[in-house]
Amino acid sequence: MGDKLLSIYETLLAHYGELHWWPARTPYEVMVGAVLTQNTAWSNVEKAIANFGDTLSPETIADANLAELAETIRPAGFFNQKAGYLKAVTAWYAWYGYDVPTVQKEPLGKLRAELLAAKGVGQETADSILLYAFGFPTFVVDAYTVRLCARYPIEAGKGYTAVKTYFESNLPQSADVYNGFHAQIVINAKEHCRKKPVCDGCPLGGTCGR
Repeated sequence: MGDKLLSIYETLLAHYGELHWWPARTPYEVMVGAVLTQNTAWSNVEKAIANFGDTLSPETIADANLAELAETIRPAGFFNQKAGYLKAVTAWYAWYGYDVPTVQKEPLGKLRAELLAAKGVGQETADSILLYAFGFPTFVVDAYTVRLCARYPIEAGKGYTAVKTYFESNLPQSADVYNGFHAQIVINAKEHCRKKPVCDGCPLGGTCGR
């Protein structure tokens, strides 16, 4: 089974090349983006982040008035809820002095459990933060991943944990591989494997079971 996943990854990589994901200037911006992207398009996240100008930092979020913070992130939708979520994630980061190397010294399982205990942080958000902000080898499962599994098909099981476990069990334990593969899945889903698929020209067209 691992050969199938690696073949898919290598096929997508050959077609799209190396992709640099997550789009952010700092690890903290990744964290903010991971929260704001819940239930909204990435273009709306970009608008919300742009509203901070050059002031986006954990200190800014920690000190911000909740109502003002909500107004700043309004383009991302669910802004009142997400303002609280940003406060919670930032409070978690404060335990580590807002320092990336300090976070990276901790066990992955411990950090993941802490993030999942923070208000508004589900599994996809926690894994996105750990993989993209801090470089931990934890695979991110999203709607695009589930769609690929259903259509290819890949018998990865049902539910977030099952799919995550399947990918991690059948790929090298590497943050670079997990990062690159997820980015390839995302771009191919946007280019071809859409809700209404555009199969012509898809790099997986010769092997996909659809």
